[in-house]
Amino acid sequence: MKQLKLQGRVMAEGLRFPEGPIAMPDGSVLVVEIEGARLMRVQPDGRLQVVATLGGGPNGAAIGPDGNCYICNNGGFSWRTDAGFTRPTGPAADYEGGAIQRVDLKTGAVEMLYTHCDGIPLHGPNDIVFDGEGGFWFTDFGKTFEDRILRGAVYYARTDRRFIRRAAHPVLTPNGVGLSPDGRTLYVSETETSRLWSYPVKGPGELGLAPWPSPNGGTLVHGLGGYHRFDSLAVEESGNICVATLVHGGISVFSPAGELLEFHEAPEGYCTNICFGGPDRRTAFITLSGYGQLLAAPWPRPGLALAA
Repeated sequence: MKQLKLQGRVMAEGLRFPEGPIAMPDGSVLVVEIEGARLMRVQPDGRLQVVATLGGGPNGAAIGPDGNCYICNNGGFSWRTDAGFTRPTGPAADYEGGAIQRVDLKTGAVEMLYTHCDGIPLHGPNDIVFDGEGGFWFTDFGKTFEDRILRGAVYYARTDRRFIRRAAHPVLTPNGVGLSPDGRTLYVSETETSRLWSYPVKGPGELGLAPWPSPNGGTLVHGLGGYHRFDSLAVEESGNICVATLVHGGISVFSPAGELLEFHEAPEGYCTNICFGGPDRRTAFITLSGYGQLLAAPWPRPGLALAA
């Protein structure tokens, strides 16, 4: 396993716990601010522009086939800041549940798509990826209170508000989600266990679920030893899975077979998200959320072109 250090340019500072980066064709990068409850555009020169005010806690984002931006909103956190470093500490005092939202990037108009599935409320939608069928997979992290945890799930939905399905449950703090290059495998990272799981995709909204003793129907790809936590993920064109790793902040790169290939060490412990952009998709845009930064770093291999 190669130990590397992230070398790049701080593209933006002063963001309020950024996550969910999306590299846009014009060279800008969209990010959500979980603490700021906004969708922001970071211009190549670092200028920040408010695209939409979302409320709650926007957590993950993806561009849909209609060109709109789809948001996983966790419903909001409470926060603590020490010496300029900010972190979430629990649900917001006004937390009422999570949602999937849609943003018109031209006007900033926000629509609510889903707040429930079969009468069950969404607790904390976290990350999202579109498939080649026009629908999207998303994780619901659940919600962590002082004395209990609402366990999470993996969902599939369509953009027309007419179809949402819970595909895997229960999952303990599911966070990042991504598809293999052929679209036949769904990857899910689990925060508190620092485990990466895979599921065969049988069709839109349908996963092949492994029997007990799998705790969530997934097949274990890799689990890090020691104390780590996993956040979001992105997939390379080669099929490698790049997981943003917390505590010892950085990007862990796993092969589809489960080998830990590389660890790219970040300058802070809340290295939360990664996406790929640039002309050849060999620039990694990485959110360093504790200090509110967006990092643009050269990457050794091209990222996967995302469905839209």
